[in-house]
Amino acid sequence: MGRWEPGAGSRLREAALNLYLERGFDQTMVNDIAERAGVTARTFFRHFADKREVLFDAAAELEEKSLAALEEAPATASALELVAAALDAVADTIGHDRELALMRHTVIMANADLRERELIKLAQMTAALADGLRRRGIGDAEADLAAEIGSAVYRVAFRRWVDAAGDLELREAIDQSFAQLRTLTAAD
Repeated sequence: MGRWEPGAGSRLREAALNLYLERGFDQTMVNDIAERAGVTARTFFRHFADKREVLFDAAAELEEKSLAALEEAPATASALELVAAALDAVADTIGHDRELALMRHTVIMANADLRERELIKLAQMTAALADGLRRRGIGDAEADLAAEIGSAVYRVAFRRWVDAAGDLELREAIDQSFAQLRTLTAAD
């Protein structure tokens, strides 16, 4: 087996995103990405299973960190407070690089198959969050509802964050979305 190249994963991700934006996802081949990153295709496959995984490889880490945050939350936390803790962990993980998130989002939104995959990953994350809530003693219906609410809050906050012209942080966008949700539900 060949030598592991430190930093190649980041170079590959950057090269792939730039090529996807320049040429389109379907028109970009693994060899193009590897060449742009200055590595071999073999090195690409050491880091990513295929060219889609450049966009989706962080899903397992996001799930792991959000569930860990849910588990570490105080025993007295409500279902929505637990969901908020999980979303804070997501913000800690991806909220540091809005430009990268915007590039990824742009590529995904331009391709129907990638949008579908993004929705599947989000649904898997929502189901994992609901299961985590159940392990914390939250009932089935409440766990499902809280996880779905968290998913909706995240989607709205993420769009607000990547589209923001100013210094809006992802965590702030999540907090704003939760505040809007409280306002909406208080009106009824």
